[in-house]
Amino acid sequence: MPDKTQTAASRRAILIGSAASAAGLLLPSWASAQEFPGRPISFICPWPAGGTADQSMRIICQVASRILKQPVVLENKAGAAGMIGAKAIASAKPDGYTIGQIPISVTRFAQLGSLAADPRKDFTYIARTSGQTFGIAVLPGSAFKSLTDMVAFAKANPGKVTYAHAGVGGATHVGMEEFAMAAGIQFNAIAYKGGAAALQDTLGGQVDMLADSSSWAPHVESGKLRLLATWGEQRTPRFKNTPTLKELGFNVVVDAPNGIGAPKGLDPAVEKTLRDAFRLAVNSDEFKAVAEKIDAPVMYLDGPDYLKYIQTVYDKETQLIQRLKLKELLAKG
Repeated sequence: MPDKTQTAASRRAILIGSAASAAGLLLPSWASAQEFPGRPISFICPWPAGGTADQSMRIICQVASRILKQPVVLENKAGAAGMIGAKAIASAKPDGYTIGQIPISVTRFAQLGSLAADPRKDFTYIARTSGQTFGIAVLPGSAFKSLTDMVAFAKANPGKVTYAHAGVGGATHVGMEEFAMAAGIQFNAIAYKGGAAALQDTLGGQVDMLADSSSWAPHVESGKLRLLATWGEQRTPRFKNTPTLKELGFNVVVDAPNGIGAPKGLDPAVEKTLRDAFRLAVNSDEFKAVAEKIDAPVMYLDGPDYLKYIQTVYDKETQLIQRLKLKELLAKG
């Protein structure tokens, strides 16, 4: 017959062992959040290598790598106006090891059917980073010496003034059409597969005007193009002599700020680690220097505030899509 003391000890051992096993089952989830990041993080950039977005995200990844003490490795997944990369982020495992840049245009393209995700629900937002400088440029010999000249001509000649933009539904197309409505004029919009092609045809005299982000900047500085207006809340320091649309009496502001996000369902501790790291990275001198170089004003917001901004923009885009009949335009190609 077993000794009672031995039996009690055996029971205690079994209970302790069972508790340890149960704790072991829970440990990986708890430990993964506490030890994050324990390996390199993949950062998806939804734009081609070498562009302005790529430049700004590379430097922000470098700074974040130092803060997190793990490599943050940038991977370009370009295509579909940034939506291929955005979808890859939304579809990734929500463990914090796949994050990336989320264009603000997700609020528009989700409603137009180009993104199979809901930007209000399918992402964890980490930070808003910086905006873009958009503007309207013409050749130096253009008859439009000012935006006022152009508006006057367009009013007298509906649909005659042409402008090049980077694609139907993109920020430059939507921004110009929003401006046209505010000015009471009608343009002849010419869509291109990207800003580079739009710029080249403008330089070649194929269209009257270019609407784009700061691809025009070096050509304005060299005298090959003349800048009629920029679209920000304030004048851009690099082109301080050029007025904004708002300053000229048109209540239109387009700065298209982008941000950084992850899939929905991130562990709160992992989310906090990433938010803290990218807050420091966005506000670093290194990032600010690159942002200034590419005319991308720093517009930092913490993740929860960025989500509120996303929701506001989503509602605004719903109205714009209806007013501009963007779904019908996209259907026509």
